[in-house]
Amino acid sequence: MLIRSPLPTRHTSPSIISSRALQMLLQDLDDMKRRLKEMEDEAAALREMQAKVEKEMGSVQDPASAATSQANREEVDSRSIFVGNVDYSCTPEEVQQHFQSCGTVNRVTIRTDKYGQPKGYAYVEFLEAEAVQEALLLNESELHGRQLKVTAKRTNIPGMKQYRPRRSNPFMQPRDPFMAPYFFSPYGYGKVPRLRMATRYSPYY
Repeated sequence: MLIRSPLPTRHTSPSIISSRALQMLLQDLDDMKRRLKEMEDEAAALREMQAKVEKEMGSVQDPASAATSQANREEVDSRSIFVGNVDYSCTPEEVQQHFQSCGTVNRVTIRTDKYGQPKGYAYVEFLEAEAVQEALLLNESELHGRQLKVTAKRTNIPGMKQYRPRRSNPFMQPRDPFMAPYFFSPYGYGKVPRLRMATRYSPYY
C-alpha cells in the first residue's frame, strides 16, 4: 500500500505582499503627479492665451487717444531726420557726433533686419525742431567714406500705404496689339464655295 505525502502548498509571505502593494501605491502616485502636471500646463496655457487676448484688446485705442498719439508722433517726426547710405560698420555714437553741430541729439536709431544686421539707414531725433534745417545742410556729407542722404523724416499714417508706380523693365519689348489670326480659305485664294440648287431625279434625262 502506497502512502502519498501531501503536496506542499505555496504561502505568500507578508513581505512580498507589502512590496507589491507599495509598488502599486507608487505607480498610482506617479499617475496622479503626471495628471497634476498636465493640468498645471493647461492652466498656464490658458492664462497665456487670456493675457494675449487682453493685450490685443487693450491695444485697440479709442479715437481720442489714437489722435493724441498720432499728434505726438507727428511732433516727434517734425524734429527728426532720415539718414540714408549709412555705412554698415557705423555706430550710433558716430552718427550722433556727425550731427552734434546741428543741435542737441536726443536719439539715434539705426534700423536692423531680423538677423541684427544694419540696413544702411538711420533716424536722428533732435530736441529742437530748428536743428532739422541745420541737419539738411549736411546732405551729401561724408561719414566713413560714404556720402549721406539727409532728408526730413515723414510721418507714416496708419492704414495708408505709399503708392509706388510699377517701374518698366527696359529689357522687355512692348507687346503688339492683339491681332486675329489669318485663316486660309480651303477653296483657294479669293474663292468662295458655290451653292448649287438640289435637282430632282428624272429617269427620262
